[in-house]
Amino acid sequence: MSGHDTASAPVEIFKNASEATHHLADWLLKLALEKTDGPFSLALSGGSTPQPLYSLMASEPYVSRFPWARMQFFIGDDRFLPHDHQDSNYGMLQRLLFSRAPIPADNIHPIPATGTAEEAAKSYEALLKRFYGADQFEKDRPLFDFNLLGLGDDGHTASLFPGQPVLNEKTAWVSSCVPPVAPYTRVTLTYPAIHASRHLVLFVEGAGKKEAVKKVMSKDPSCPASAITGMDDVRWILDEPATPDCVK
Repeated sequence: MSGHDTASAPVEIFKNASEATHHLADWLLKLALEKTDGPFSLALSGGSTPQPLYSLMASEPYVSRFPWARMQFFIGDDRFLPHDHQDSNYGMLQRLLFSRAPIPADNIHPIPATGTAEEAAKSYEALLKRFYGADQFEKDRPLFDFNLLGLGDDGHTASLFPGQPVLNEKTAWVSSCVPPVAPYTRVTLTYPAIHASRHLVLFVEGAGKKEAVKKVMSKDPSCPASAITGMDDVRWILDEPATPDCVK
């Protein structure tokens, strides 16, 4: 059974973050191997929660089994910083995954870090449209086969923070934003681009996120993640500490 939004999404609960991470790696490998009719496209998130997943993917037994040549890697959001900056999501992915797995360089698509943030957003949107082969989304044809999202204490996901104009974006696929509660200007996928995902995962761990998870599951409008939807399969992957009592 699958869901299409954060309220209907099934919840998979694991004893701890390590078990959740290994489950996610196994499932992602299965999906990547099953997709043989074209590239397998991924949008990956930043933050601390998925970092063990990226390291796991770049180690055995996974690194020799993923079909890297068929995988196309995109970034769900990033801080508008040089790629080698310690706070760059792309830089983190480069250190943990991209430099350690045999991924063709042409299959890795970082958000540009030159010019202005607005120019970077337009450039990345143009890249996504070239990859997709159309300027508008088509019903039931996803942009991403797999989209990994995290969740902040304030209910933000990607760089969709509470109260930001980007939350009202209905047409652009990528936008810049300047969240007042978080450092750095950001470039992020918008709701329409996130929706265009075959499998969309909200991966959350830690007791500090339990209240945010509860709010988003109940579609609290103060939490930007509450408005997340997916084209096909939306699911939660949680460890026990992050799981609200109402769903245990």
